[in-house]
Amino acid sequence: MIEETIFSKIIKHETSADVLYQDELVTAFRDIFPKAPVHILIVPNILISTVNEVKYEHEQILGRMFTVAAKIAIEENIKDDGYRLVVNCNKNAGQEIYHIHMHLLGGTLLGPML
Repeated sequence: MIEETIFSKIIKHETSADVLYQDELVTAFRDIFPKAPVHILIVPNILISTVNEVKYEHEQILGRMFTVAAKIAIEENIKDDGYRLVVNCNKNAGQEIYHIHMHLLGGTLLGPML
């Protein structure tokens, strides 16, 4: 099991990132390779490698990820036009960093999912 990721370093402020939000459960920061005008990653502050490792005790963290997404959508002025939330799980879904994270994408017409 991986114990440290680039996200872990961002959470602990050991590497730089444009952090928009942080509390005891989650951290949100701008993606360094944005796929939309607004592309923000929301990550749990504890390492959960994939959705497959999510447990009952993680429900509060996962819920906070959604409430933070809604808060940031307002702050980024994309709430009314719409935005997409994406969580990838494992290689075939496109997960590149094995620390679960939610992509908040918006600021343009995103088109169909696939």
